[in-house]
Amino acid sequence: MRFMIHTDMPNKKIHQGRNIKRFREMLGIKQDALAYELGEDWNQKKISLLEQKESVEKDILEQVAKILKVPTEAIENFDEEQAVNIISNTASFDNCQQPAFFNNQPSFNPIDKVVELYDEKIALYERMLKEKDEMMARLEKLIEGK
Repeated sequence: MRFMIHTDMPNKKIHQGRNIKRFREMLGIKQDALAYELGEDWNQKKISLLEQKESVEKDILEQVAKILKVPTEAIENFDEEQAVNIISNTASFDNCQQPAFFNNQPSFNPIDKVVELYDEKIALYERMLKEKDEMMARLEKLIEGK
């Protein structure tokens, strides 16, 4: 049995905001944490609104991609439906031989990747706690001044 990959799919709009959300969730990063990394003009609600946008401004897209450590093109071009079609068309079935390019072995150690992501998450939380402590100190100074 031979499988065909159809590249003549309908010209479907890719939802960049939803792609940001997918990558953020896959990396275990909360909206608040992403907002913190983007700067003081950002908050959780603004991230939520960003993730609802079909098209995201190029400069914001690049900043988010850098924070998430994914290529900008991944957010711009990721189409879940197309990915599912490609995977289902190349997956191994009982009486089918796997294509030569289909390799079940990852090119990286998954445990190392999990540890790396965990360390990054801890560093992010530590930065957030430090920022919170600094903000509390500023608030206490303001209160004492009154």
